[in-house]
Amino acid sequence: MSAKPLWTPDPARAAQTGMARFMQLAGKKDYAELHRWSVEKSAEFWALLWKFGEVRGDPGKRRLVDGDRMPGAQWFPDARLNFAENLLRGRDESLAISFWGEDQVKRRLSRRELHDLASRLAQALRAAGVGKGDRVAAYLPNMPEATAAMLATASLGAIWSSCSPDFGVQGVLDRFGQIEPKVLFCAERYFYGGKEFDLRAKNEQILAGLPSVRKAVTALYEGGFGDFTAPFAAIELQFEQVEFNHPLYILYSSGTTGVPKCIVHGTGGTLLQHLKEHLLHSDVGAGDRVYYFTTLGWMMWNWLMSGLAAGAALLLYDGSPFISRGRIIFDMADAEGMTHLGTSAKFIDAIAKINLKPRATHRLERLRAILSTGSPLLPEAFDYVYRDIKQDVCLSSISGGTDIVSCFVLGNPILPVWRGEIQCKGLGLAVEVFDDDGKSLVGEKGELVCTRPFPAMPVGFWNDADGSRYRAAYFEKYPNVWRHGDWCEITEHGGIIIYGRSDAVLNPGGVRIGTAEIYRQVESLEEVVESLVIGQDWEGDVRVVLFVKLREGLKLDDGLVLKIKKRIRDNTTPRHVPAKVLQVGDIPRTKSGKIVELAVRHVVHGRAVKNLEALANPEALEDFRDRRELADL
Repeated sequence: MSAKPLWTPDPARAAQTGMARFMQLAGKKDYAELHRWSVEKSAEFWALLWKFGEVRGDPGKRRLVDGDRMPGAQWFPDARLNFAENLLRGRDESLAISFWGEDQVKRRLSRRELHDLASRLAQALRAAGVGKGDRVAAYLPNMPEATAAMLATASLGAIWSSCSPDFGVQGVLDRFGQIEPKVLFCAERYFYGGKEFDLRAKNEQILAGLPSVRKAVTALYEGGFGDFTAPFAAIELQFEQVEFNHPLYILYSSGTTGVPKCIVHGTGGTLLQHLKEHLLHSDVGAGDRVYYFTTLGWMMWNWLMSGLAAGAALLLYDGSPFISRGRIIFDMADAEGMTHLGTSAKFIDAIAKINLKPRATHRLERLRAILSTGSPLLPEAFDYVYRDIKQDVCLSSISGGTDIVSCFVLGNPILPVWRGEIQCKGLGLAVEVFDDDGKSLVGEKGELVCTRPFPAMPVGFWNDADGSRYRAAYFEKYPNVWRHGDWCEITEHGGIIIYGRSDAVLNPGGVRIGTAEIYRQVESLEEVVESLVIGQDWEGDVRVVLFVKLREGLKLDDGLVLKIKKRIRDNTTPRHVPAKVLQVGDIPRTKSGKIVELAVRHVVHGRAVKNLEALANPEALEDFRDRRELADL
C-alpha cells in the first residue's frame, strides 16, 4: 500500500466541481457523509439530483414506493419525462459531436444540426409506423448517425438496441431476434486498422433472419440517411412523455454461456444515474469534450451518449485505437480539446508495453480526467498514467456493467487517487462486500453487493414475464440483495480493489484467489503481452493453469516458466503459483474486450461453449482444446 496518494485535487479546483456544489446543496461536509446520506435517505437524494441535473419532466409527488423490496421498489411512480428531451438541450451552433473514423473521415455536428437530424429521423420513423414501445435496432459503427437515430427513437418513446459491425451475423440474430425490431439501421462500410470493411452482404443476411423488420435504413459513413429522411424538414422535435420505468434501452449479456440475456433499462433510472456519474463523479459540464473508446456493442456507448445531458460535446472515434501506434487518440485529444479520456485497462497496458509517452509528444492541455474500465486497472498502470501521460489528472478506474448500464464504484474529482484503487462507491448505491454467509467485510475479499434498491436496476429481462430469470441472475445467493459477480475488497481509504469476476475465482485447496492478482504479476514481465488463468479440476481438487501470449518471436522455455512462477510466488503466495504455464497464440475475448476465463475453462474440461458468436476471436479457443500438457500425458 502506497504511503501517499498519486494525485490530490487542487482545493480551488475541487471547490468548483459539480460534486462540491452538490455536496454544499445537500448540506454535507465531506464525501463520506454525503454518501451515507445518499444511501440512508435515498429518496431525498435522487429527488435532489433531479433538481440539480435540471431534469426536464414532471417528477410527480411520490419518490419511492416499496423501498424495502429488491427487486420491486418503485422509483418516481408518477413521473413523466423523455430521455431525448434531456439530451437535446439547446438548438444552437455549439459543438455536439466531433467524429473521427480513424484517420479516414472527420465530421462535426453542432447542437442545431444534431437536433435537426434527429427531428427528420423521428418523423421518418413515425411514418414507418414506429411508436411507443416499438423496438428500433442498429447495426452501426460509432458514428453521429447512431447518436441521432437513438435520440429520434427515444423521442418517440420507442426502445433502442444496438450491436457493432464486428458482430457476426448469428451474434446479431441471437440478440435482435429475441426483441423483434420494427426498424433496423445499418451502415454500408466502416474502417478498422486502416482497412475498409464492406457490410452489405452481412446486412442482407441479418435482414433475412429478422422477419419483424418493416424498414431497413442505411446510415452513410459520410453523413446522413439518404432517401429515408429526405422528404422531411427539420422542425421542433415533439417528445413523447413516458413513465419513469418505461423501457429505453435493451442491452445484452455477453452470451458466452448461452443465448444472451436481453436486459431492459428504464428511461428515468438510466437518465438519473448517468447525470449523477457525469455531473458529479466525472465533473462533466458545459463546454467539456468527452471521449470514450467504445462500440455500439458495449454499454459505455450508452453511457457516453448521456454526456449531452451534462452540456458536453461528444468525441466519437470509430476504428482501431492503435492507428499511428496508439497515438491517434492523443492526437484527437490535442486537436479537439479533450477534457475526459475514457478507455480500457487493456489499452493502457498495451501502450505502456510499447513505451508510449504521450506526455512527451502531446500537449493534453485540457485533459483533466482519464477513465478506465473493462477489467481491473493494475497498480503499475496507475504509475504509467501519472509518469508518462499526465501528472495533473484524475485517474478514475470505474466498474459496473451492462447489468446497470452504469457503475457501482467509480471516480471522484474531490478525492485523492490511491495506487491500484477505485476511488469510491457511487452516490445512492449501498455497495458492500459480503462473505459467503452474507456478512459485511472491510479489508477482506468477497462478493460485491448492493444492499438497497437504486433507480438504475434493470426494469427486467425481455421475454421474462414472471421475472424468474431476472431474480436468478442477481438475487439468488443473497435474498433481497443484489449480487453483482465481482470479487473485490474495500480498502482503508474507502476505495475498492476488484480482483476479477467472482465466477472465475480460483479455488486451489479451498483458498479463493482473484484472477487479477495473478495477471498483475505476469503482465508486468516484458516478455508477456497478455495472460489468462483458470482453475482446472484435478485429482479431487483444483489446480491453477496459466496461459500466456508472448511478444512476437518469443517461445516459452523452462527459464521463462521459472521466471513467471518466481514473480508470482515472490509477490503473492505459493497458492497463486500455477501448476502449469502454457503458451498460446491469442487470448479469447468478448466483443467489448473482456477475456473469457469461463469459456476457456469449458474448453479445457471438454464442455461445449454454447455461443461462439459472443466472442471477438472465437478461433483463439482452438489453441486451448485437447492440450496434451493438461492431461499430463
